[in-house]
Formats: sequence, structure tokens, C-alpha cells
Amino acid sequence: MHAISPDRAPVEIVIPDCCNIGVVFRALVAVNVAFLAGILLQNSGWQAGLAKFVETTPLIEMVSLLSLVALCGLRKLIYSMPLWVQRTLCALVPAAIAGLLIRVLSSNVLFFDSLDGLHPAEVGLAAALIGITLQHYFELRTRAYSPALVEARLQALQARIRPHFLFNSLNAVLSLIRTEPRRAETTLEDLADLFRVLMRDARDLTTLEQEIRLCRQYLSIEKVRLGERLQVKWHPIDISKEVLQRAQIPALLLQPLLENAVHYGVEPASETAQIRIDIRRQLDRIEIAIANPYHGDAAPSGGNHMALNNIRQRLALLYDVEAQLTTTVNDGLFEVKLRIPYVRSRKDEDAAASVDRR
Repeated sequence: MHAISPDRAPVEIVIPDCCNIGVVFRALVAVNVAFLAGILLQNSGWQAGLAKFVETTPLIEMVSLLSLVALCGLRKLIYSMPLWVQRTLCALVPAAIAGLLIRVLSSNVLFFDSLDGLHPAEVGLAAALIGITLQHYFELRTRAYSPALVEARLQALQARIRPHFLFNSLNAVLSLIRTEPRRAETTLEDLADLFRVLMRDARDLTTLEQEIRLCRQYLSIEKVRLGERLQVKWHPIDISKEVLQRAQIPALLLQPLLENAVHYGVEPASETAQIRIDIRRQLDRIEIAIANPYHGDAAPSGGNHMALNNIRQRLALLYDVEAQLTTTVNDGLFEVKLRIPYVRSRKDEDAAASVDRR
């Protein structure tokens, strides 16, 4: 995604997204397991091999992390590069970093014992083999989750949420047609906007500001159906207007969470029930918390969990492990906390890059 220019055709990128936490975690685990297995095979006893592995761990981690950082930067700079060059870089970058570190650290007294017997060429070759192996693994994994397959799964997950929402919305409009025709007309206009969003590709991104506007329209429709029973409090949003306009999030990410809060927090209530929404930015992440009354056995928890699991699956497809959805029950409130990366639009990233180049 980072390597697509608005003025250029998309290029295929086979360098792993080493900026992604999931990729970093998998790569570090694979590297350490590979080196541990190799060291154990070279030593007569497992105790001696384990001790040697512990001694060389600082070098392994430094090579791994520096290689991941370098490949992360390279991936962002790719606008036109043959696939074979990209694959070669995945081998050469770790090899060069490993060989260089061996030469630099071997003269240091602190690392002399742990690096004894390690030749830069041998370590570089091992790093190159691991690098190209991991590249091949991540390339195959990306192809397995091809855009067509991801789109189909996203559409299927999103479709599970739509029917209940559409059914309730239509009922809300029908209840107004005879008694309050003007209000029904306004509600239909809101519905038209919501339906337009529902027709989008499930992979489409929208701004946080637009998603909040959509959620307000949805809640206004539900207000017609539930009346004063539904109370909504948007906690003072601890986030700048600039971030609201630039932050990119998947379309229809918050609305299903609010629908969940209405269905399981407000509908079972016999009295006024309040939904509270908090939105804030923490460094490079957007944090959203939605709290609603918890009714225990009165609410069908199975359906509640299914809806939340659907959203978790969608987040996993879109963000891998970089997004989290957690739930807690405290003081009679059911709270959903959503954490997603703060991703700016490509236009904003290009503008920032041009400023940096100046």
C-alpha cells in the first residue's frame, strides 16, 4: 500500500512488509528457531549448544532488527523495481548487515568470546539463506490471501452485519410515515447515505471524520425507533480536527460496534440507557472505546459475541496483529475498546515526503 503513487500504476511488491508487527514477530521467531537448530546440530551436547545460542543471541537480534528496519525503508521507496531485484535484496541486505556487524563487533572485548569462531562470510551466507527463505514464505502467504480472496471474505463478514441493521432502519422509517412525514423524509435521506456506504467495496477506506458522521446518522435513525430510551454521549473527542480528516479507517468499522451497543445495551433496557463513545489518538494509534449498559442474561450474549468476532476477523484481514478489539464488563457497563494504526491517506504521506525532501 505504501508503494503506490497516485500518478503511477500499482507495482507488485514482494519485499515483506517489515513495518508490520505481525511480520516482524514471525520473522524474529523464525530466525531464532533456525539459528538455535543450527547451533544445536553443530554442538555435541544440547547444553553446550544452548549456551552458545545464548552467547550469540545479541548478534542475532541486532542483525534481524536492523535487516527488518532496512527492508521496511526499502519497501516504502519502491516505485518500479523488477521482482528478481526485490527478492535479491531480501537476501543481500541481511547478509551485508550480518557481515558488517561481525567485523565491527569482533574487535570489541565485550563480544569477542561470543563471536569466536564465527566467520563473516559464513554468517552472511546463513543470513542470506534465511532472508530469501522468509521472503519466499511471506510472498506465498500474500498470494494465498490474494485481494480477490480477501475481498470475498470481507464481503461475507460484512454481510452478516447488514441484515439486522437494514431491518431496523426500515422499521424506523415505517413508524414515521403516517405520523411525522417530514421527519420520515429526513430519516430516508440519512438512510440513503447509509445505503450508499453499504454498497462500497468492503476494503474501501474512509476518513475517521466521515465514519463518525455516518455513525451519527445511524444513531439518529435508531433514536426515531427507540425514543428517549436511547441516550448518546460523545465524550469530548481528545483528537485534533486534522487527525479526524486525515486518519484512514475501513468503512463501516464503527457503525457495527454502535449497532451492537444499541441491540444489546439499549433494546433490553426498560429505562433510559446511555451509550458513551470516546475517541483519542495515542502516538501512532487511534483508540476508540464504546460503552453501553450490560444486562447479563437478559441480552443474547451468543449473538453479541458472534458480531464482535466478525469484526475481529475483519480487523485481522485488514491489519494482521496491529489492531486489537477487546471487551470488558465493569460496574454494569459493557465496554468495547478498538485500537487501530493511525494511517494517513497516501496523498498526505506524499505531501509530507515532499516537504522532507525540501
